[in-house]
Amino acid sequence: MNYLSGKHVLLGITGGIAAYKAAELVRLLRNADAGVRVIMTAGAREFITPLTLQALSGNPVHTDLLDSTAEAAMGHIELARWADVLLVAPATADSLARLVHGRADDLLTAVCLACEAPRAVAPAMNRAMWDNPATRDNISTLAARGLHVLGPATGEQACGETGPGRMLEPQALVDQLSGLFRTGRLAGRRVVVTAGPTREAIDPVRYISNRSSGRMGFAVARAAAEAGADVTLVSGPVALETPPGLQRVDVTSAADMHAAVMQRAPDSDIFIAVAAVADYRPQASATQKIRKSEATMELLLERNPDILADVAALSGAPFTVGFAAETEALPESAKNKRIAKGIDMIAANLVGEGLGFEVDENALHVIWDGGERELPCTGKTRLAVQLVELIADRYDSRQTQDKVTPINAKDTA
Repeated sequence: MNYLSGKHVLLGITGGIAAYKAAELVRLLRNADAGVRVIMTAGAREFITPLTLQALSGNPVHTDLLDSTAEAAMGHIELARWADVLLVAPATADSLARLVHGRADDLLTAVCLACEAPRAVAPAMNRAMWDNPATRDNISTLAARGLHVLGPATGEQACGETGPGRMLEPQALVDQLSGLFRTGRLAGRRVVVTAGPTREAIDPVRYISNRSSGRMGFAVARAAAEAGADVTLVSGPVALETPPGLQRVDVTSAADMHAAVMQRAPDSDIFIAVAAVADYRPQASATQKIRKSEATMELLLERNPDILADVAALSGAPFTVGFAAETEALPESAKNKRIAKGIDMIAANLVGEGLGFEVDENALHVIWDGGERELPCTGKTRLAVQLVELIADRYDSRQTQDKVTPINAKDTA
């Protein structure tokens, strides 16, 4: 399974001879359907030109920390937020040392310091430099801080020597980078996710709906699949491609979604309701187009079924997670909704004025019985990974609690 499809890969290239392999690496990343942006240090530009990487990535190459155009919008922060994963390849001995010390005096080190996405380095240097205790200490420090060390390989080096320190080949880097998104946290679990809006027909050409694009729900479904779950995505009408590795069920109305979910939820372990389901539908849908006549028109609405509450009320209900899109009083409204619907967890976000709907970023306030956590604003892909990780934690916690037997329990039969 290609876990890089649709991901944002930020590639940092430093000044080593292996920089020439960056062209093939970018090509392979693009073939894996990843979006690629490139940062080059001054040393890297001595080995390969930015124009080459720009042509292959389809994006401008970033080189200067104090670029007036980029920094007007805090360019290094924007790049850090954009990335789903950051890879430094090649990572020279000098660049590793600079990362250990938290240097931020060029664009690449500043972005590395600001990036909260998974980060990886692909070391490339002479075998004696790799074996030097200073380098080994730096690698150990970076690994202890959570950076992924990819390689190096052993083989012939540019200096004519043979040994460890050769950068992994581009295809091996792509494979290992893809593997970073395969967590296995939900392996063997069955997960149902809803996404997108619903449409409630007024007549054959008009309907009631909302501004949901489905991006958050699709990102959650994908993150669950990457975590090893068997995922069914029940989606309202959206213009999105199906994420790899899951089953998709397309529906239109809230009633359609309710039927599809209730058919599958009893056999699931986790239900995540991300869809923006219409609360009301017209009492009657006209069979022919309603003609414009009077100055006003009355439209009588009736309540749609509450999918989330109905799933939570099932006997042996799955671990239920709801979403709450709010315009004000976010924590209070979300807490009340969680209790009212009897669900295990709720993820709330503000909407309106460029927030929530129809944008690539989001932030969530996640609440469960006895706890809550803020997931700061970031890309929806990375936010979904963080949310699924949190859901897996709480699901595991509930499973552990369900298995606990009171010490003094007695058979009263």
